[in-house]
Amino acid sequence: MPGIPLLARVLVAVTVMAALVATALTGTGFRGLDHSAPAASALTEGIAEDSCGSQQVIVVPPDQNVSYDGDESVRLAGRCAAGVSAGSRAGAQWLAAGTVPGRGPVLRSMADRALLDLYLSVQPDGAVVAGYYHGWDYAWPRDSSWVAVALASTGHGDDALRVLRFLGAEQNRNGTWAARYQTNGSGPVQDGRPTELDAVGWVPWAVWSWYQSAGGGPAGRGELAALWPMVNAAAGAAERSLTPDGLPGPATDYWEHGAQVTLGTAAPLLTGLRAAADIAAALGRTTASQRWGAAASRLGTAVQASFGCYGDHRLPRDPAGPDAAVTWLGPPFGPASAALVRAEQTAQRALTLPGGGLLPGTDWPGNPSTAWTPETAFFALADAETGQQAAAATLLDWLAAHRTVLGELPEQVDANGHPGSVAPLAWTDAAVLLTMVAQSHPLPAVPVPGQGKGTAAGGCPLPPLTVVGR
Repeated sequence: MPGIPLLARVLVAVTVMAALVATALTGTGFRGLDHSAPAASALTEGIAEDSCGSQQVIVVPPDQNVSYDGDESVRLAGRCAAGVSAGSRAGAQWLAAGTVPGRGPVLRSMADRALLDLYLSVQPDGAVVAGYYHGWDYAWPRDSSWVAVALASTGHGDDALRVLRFLGAEQNRNGTWAARYQTNGSGPVQDGRPTELDAVGWVPWAVWSWYQSAGGGPAGRGELAALWPMVNAAAGAAERSLTPDGLPGPATDYWEHGAQVTLGTAAPLLTGLRAAADIAAALGRTTASQRWGAAASRLGTAVQASFGCYGDHRLPRDPAGPDAAVTWLGPPFGPASAALVRAEQTAQRALTLPGGGLLPGTDWPGNPSTAWTPETAFFALADAETGQQAAAATLLDWLAAHRTVLGELPEQVDANGHPGSVAPLAWTDAAVLLTMVAQSHPLPAVPVPGQGKGTAAGGCPLPPLTVVGR
């Protein structure tokens, strides 16, 4: 598989430096720094495999008159002499080894390109390059987990397993992960940003999903057992994070903006604890299964009481402020319910921009007119998983219509419909692929421990009575 894009940084040095200056002036572009109002300009057009035999990844700057050498190619057209690019079919052969989802030629083409992006983005050691640009060219455990699930769900289980093993190798002794990692295996990025707690939920979900895609039987149990120490440690970290009210303490979530108690942390931790309980049961670890099931029950009750009873918004006990993380409560992360579907639909209406696409939340501190493609894909996945196929198709069509000239999915789309920030973004690729898989058949949903015994979700407390007179 391709290596780290060192050559790419040389080839596009001028473009990169110009964009870095623009970023410094506007305050936009870098994940995890303070967000500001200006919309991000396009930083990259796409990625490709270096021509003529090299497996290095090159970055294509914006506004280049280039194209791929076919829909199933990772090479740019016209860059090799005849007979030199014998390995140019490697991407197509990799695609053929799995399945390509998508209804119709446009969506199937988008799926082809998203899969080939992941083919280029997963390094030999399993690190996933989130985006091929300075500031994005690291491995986030969150993004990597989604990539692993997308790969497993499209028949590339070995690649998914490599990603999971990388995450296991990088896990902290206390079960957590750093916010992001170098993709050469040299450890976390030392930039002072805090641990992002949601990884201890996303990674067990990714392991569980990989095992389900592998058949969920004895064939994959040996590998599952090898991944168990990572899952068990992550579940322990999730359990320790729970405060007396049952919710995790303040943490930095996928917004990467401050530390709060948010649905963006609570939802993945709930899924991760449920996944850990089911994995433990599959491995015959009854005590661990009961422990993580009890922790999931405690968190699930708290999520219902503090989020569900208030519309599943970003902050606990807040009747306003929808967040795209509402999509992480239902299928494929948890059970569906009529109330949850209503909350998702309400959030989708509130976050949809006039030109299409969605914001991360109504309280998002960034540009209020810039759509984010991961969040748009999250709602598409939720729609597909809950039988709202027309709504899912509409969002997928919007995503397909706002790709770069090379057909890559960008991180952002500005108010004028122009791709912005990096393209491709591995997280968006993964979410889009999972949505297209869900259009053909439901993805496996993590079971709720003790469901049917009142542990999945409780009711909402009645408002306090007001006593008038005696």
